[in-house]
Amino acid sequence: MTRAQQVGVIIGLAIVAALTMLRASDPPLLRLARNLTFDEYQRIAPRAFENMPVRIVDIDEASLRELGQWPWPRDRIAALVNRLTEMGVSAIAFDILFAEPDRLSPRNIVREIDGVDPSLLGRLPDNDEIFAQSIVGRPVVLGFGLSNEGSYRPPVKAGFAFTGESLFAAPPHIEAATPLRPQLEENAAGLGHISLNPGAPSPVVRAVPLFLSDGEQLYPNLALEALRVAQGATTYVLAGAPDVQDTMTHAKIGDFVVPVTAAGELWLYVSPDRAERYVSARHVLAPGNPSPATKAAIEGSIVFVGTSAAGLQDIRTTALGQNVPGVSLHAQTVEQILSGRFLSRPDWADGLEILCIAAAGCLLVMLTTFVSPAVALACGLFITAMGLVASWLAFLYGGLLFDPLAPIVSGSITHFAATAFRFLVTDRERRAVRRAFGHYLSPSLLYRIEHNPDALRLGGDDRELTVMFVDVRNFTEISERLAPTAVVGFLNTLLDALSRHVIANEGTLDKFIGDSIMAFWNAPVDVADHPAKAVRAALAMRETLTRLNADDAFGFGGEQIVSIGVGIHTGIACVGNMGAEAHFNYSAVGDTVNVAARIEASCKDVLFDILVSEETAKALPGHALLEAGALALKGKSTRSRLFAVVGDEKVGASAEFAELRCLHLKLVDALRSRAPNRKILNAAKLKAAKLDGLADFYRRISRRADHFADHG
Repeated sequence: MTRAQQVGVIIGLAIVAALTMLRASDPPLLRLARNLTFDEYQRIAPRAFENMPVRIVDIDEASLRELGQWPWPRDRIAALVNRLTEMGVSAIAFDILFAEPDRLSPRNIVREIDGVDPSLLGRLPDNDEIFAQSIVGRPVVLGFGLSNEGSYRPPVKAGFAFTGESLFAAPPHIEAATPLRPQLEENAAGLGHISLNPGAPSPVVRAVPLFLSDGEQLYPNLALEALRVAQGATTYVLAGAPDVQDTMTHAKIGDFVVPVTAAGELWLYVSPDRAERYVSARHVLAPGNPSPATKAAIEGSIVFVGTSAAGLQDIRTTALGQNVPGVSLHAQTVEQILSGRFLSRPDWADGLEILCIAAAGCLLVMLTTFVSPAVALACGLFITAMGLVASWLAFLYGGLLFDPLAPIVSGSITHFAATAFRFLVTDRERRAVRRAFGHYLSPSLLYRIEHNPDALRLGGDDRELTVMFVDVRNFTEISERLAPTAVVGFLNTLLDALSRHVIANEGTLDKFIGDSIMAFWNAPVDVADHPAKAVRAALAMRETLTRLNADDAFGFGGEQIVSIGVGIHTGIACVGNMGAEAHFNYSAVGDTVNVAARIEASCKDVLFDILVSEETAKALPGHALLEAGALALKGKSTRSRLFAVVGDEKVGASAEFAELRCLHLKLVDALRSRAPNRKILNAAKLKAAKLDGLADFYRRISRRADHFADHG
């Protein structure tokens, strides 16, 4: 690991730690984003509406037009109770506050008239008493609201039992309540609070508190009381988390067990608002017998009485984004309990999400630092997709709420921060390598040297190289016939086509010297089987040049055939960055380089285009090689055995070459003994005619044989 990578890892892990601590603190913005995600899940797959025995008697606009404006006199409310009881309701719950005396009561109206005989008041009906009498012995639940004034607490109509420690401190706190009319409070079968989201900063109702607490007593909400009264239950059984104080887990109401949050809240899993849920109050109060449809809807149902009239301002927003009457959410609470379709966010969900942020962040830091950004991005996208899928499936099949957004956002921040650091700092050295070597190395070699920056230090190393020189034959003659710009165009076309094969075979382009190319293999990094790859590049150059001539790529019109000579030698050379600190070139020097250059020059004497040294030939088993003789190279005191490269292993394994090689060996032995056999020579020439490039080679051998014949 380089120092830049170490710094990148440290900075990346610091970012992960900061994001993890941010999630652990759970600021409001993160909570809002999490809730919006859960809202979107419900919008994609809302709870299906089922025809449950739960109905809303709606004091709607039509009822107000027909029966008069709100508030209605309470004798009409009493009539509503009587009608509903006659239809066979299971329970009646009023999402209406009856806190003040009925101003429309005859007794109260007369009391306000000056000079009325006080004895008359006692003989006039009181609507509050009428309403109070109508609910005696009937399953009627009244609602109470919360107040910031006074210290009134409503009576509790049910008992509480706890499994484990007391849970009085778990629910939201109640300071005071709005007092109900005493006779109504006393006669009601149940009392429940009607607050849907007390103290919540968002207008969206996502969870409803099933209980409130003053520290000494628990107070159920309206929906829970309606369900209790409908079953005839007398006690709530509340379960707390083992070994965790003031943490609620379940509430049992009669036959139903409801999973709740630690504070005793129920996550609402809402269904779209449907007309089937509502019965207009005017239909219930219509003169005569109720219609069969109205009676069928009410019979056996838990009925919530409330209003959808816009002027009464009891409109709430659901997770589906719908604006619905508040009474609808009370009804949906009971529907959800009856259906058994619950949502829950486990106590360990926060810990799991924090762990995912830390683990995914660390993984992305390592991936971004040590593999390519594309691979890191692919892994990040895969992790993101898996997180989304896991969260969605947990919601869809288990009703579990896990936040995928915080880990995804944290992972994205970590990935892009680590990528930016890598681009600006860690990859700076690699970009310098690419600028220096991008035109001279194959992608595989370039990748390897990128990960070894020490290879760019000034100085050299002695190592075995295979060195190649390529030179254009008769270049002087060609250049004399062309304009300077045409010469440049010719060289660019030729050298570009030939040098590509050096790169393709993992070689290093050292330099272009006029019409020549110098290249070498096995530096700056190790290249396995480098002599064979150098020869493979030379053979590819031969094929490319044949095609270029055939296609008249140089524009000579067939008047000039371009040919090259290639010399290859394997040996020890000094290779490295040579020059000054501010400006240097990566190159190789030494006797091996000189020998390769001399071998290339010998191609003119041997009349063959590709020659290799004996050292290179030993590393080419199976290749089609023919001995070209022992030549005196310039600057060398001893002769060097050279070999002509006829073809690769495929040519070397052919029957034609096997016969030619056998004849060639006999011919070489005869020449060494200065007794050339003309018959063998002619046979070899015939075989050579079937292989490209050997005609001139054997013409030279023939001249040499003639020389020996003439001079003994």
